[in-house]
Amino acid sequence: MSSQDVQNYDKNELLNHYQAVKSALDTANVLANRAASPCGLIAVSKTKPATMIADLVAIGQQDFGENYLQEALGKIDMLKDLPITWHYIGSIQRNKTRDIAKYFDWVHTIERDVIAKRLNEQRAGLPPLNVLIQVNIDDEDSKSGCLPDELPSLIRAMMDYENLRLRGLMVIPDKAGSDAFVRTKALFDAMAAQFELPHWDSLSMGMSHDMTDAVAQGATMVRVGTAIFGARDYR
Repeated sequence: MSSQDVQNYDKNELLNHYQAVKSALDTANVLANRAASPCGLIAVSKTKPATMIADLVAIGQQDFGENYLQEALGKIDMLKDLPITWHYIGSIQRNKTRDIAKYFDWVHTIERDVIAKRLNEQRAGLPPLNVLIQVNIDDEDSKSGCLPDELPSLIRAMMDYENLRLRGLMVIPDKAGSDAFVRTKALFDAMAAQFELPHWDSLSMGMSHDMTDAVAQGATMVRVGTAIFGARDYR
């Protein structure tokens, strides 16, 4: 059992934080007139113990995001009997694709065809893997993702991968209050118009500090970690 599985925490505090985030998301959906198609919540559980995840599953949370593969694999095994949808939201190295393809339901961080191709090959025999292309919308050196003008060629390549279900885009904007969400939604719509993409329906953008803006601009899932689980322990 790893240190992530034996951390002490206040369960009531966890549940209160979670309910506060859910309430804020509900309000954002109402403000954006999204009652018919509400934005969903991915609880980002990196560095946090499996018991915390189980506590949230017990009150209805299903979607969880993990950044670190080896840590995630331990949790996935421990919680394999629970109704969890696992999202991989970390950077992807070539030597990690086999396990990501095998154990996750969603991948948010595809930025190169070589990674998409490997995931497609290694997903064979399983239901199609839901995937998003990460876009570096602000062209930041510190962030991963393909550039907007590289997106059409990557989509063309991925359209032929029968074991991947291309669902949309993921973005981490430069800062709150920018127009990054507006530009991402415009890019999302442009790709829908340019290509025949039968499952193109998902925008992963927004975190606790910019959730309201993300929902207003069309996010279908927001990724929230610290506001639910508390500060990270990276030791």
